[in-house]
Formats: sequence, structure tokens, C-alpha cells
Amino acid sequence: MSDIELTICGRPYQVRCRDGEEENLRAAGRLVDQKSREVIAGLGNLSEARQFFFAALLMADQMLNGEGNAVPVAAPASIDEAQVEAAEALAERLEAIANSLENASVSA
Repeated sequence: MSDIELTICGRPYQVRCRDGEEENLRAAGRLVDQKSREVIAGLGNLSEARQFFFAALLMADQMLNGEGNAVPVAAPASIDEAQVEAAEALAERLEAIANSLENASVSA
């Protein structure tokens, strides 16, 4: 396993990956950084969770439309419903956290 540092919007993140996957992960980090910066430029300052949420939406939209540098993802041979449910639950939790953080900053 390798540890690398990715910088997204000026903030460093320590990430672990399998040996040999470092450059691919760095390229993914550059894409997330680019999209996060686009989000901030278009929407202004957001919570970190919201920033990543909107960056993910931009990347997903590009992938679905086959635009830009986004690489289309091949459909899996079969869909693991448990993974789909886990991803949906995680997305809902991230949205709840983002809302809580925004409400806390408004109340302060």
C-alpha cells in the first residue's frame, strides 16, 4: 500500500492506495480539484461537504453525457443491490451533514 497526498482547493488529503495505482489516483485528484474549483467559482463559498457533492454531480453529469475529460464508466456485469443501497444511504448522510453544517454556520 502507498500513501499519497492529494490537494483539493488548497487543502491536503492523505489517501492510501494499492501500489502502482498512485498516478491514477493523482489524476482523479486533479479532476476533483478542477471540479471543486468550478463549483466555488460558480456558487461561491460552500461547506466542504457541499463543495464535494456538487463537484461529484458535475463529474457524473459529464460522464453520463460523454463530455470533457471524463471517462465513461462501463456498466457492471451485474448490479449489487447492497452496494447501491449503501451508496444511497451514504449520499443521504452526506446531504444531512452538509445541511447541518450550513444551518450551524447560519445560526452562529
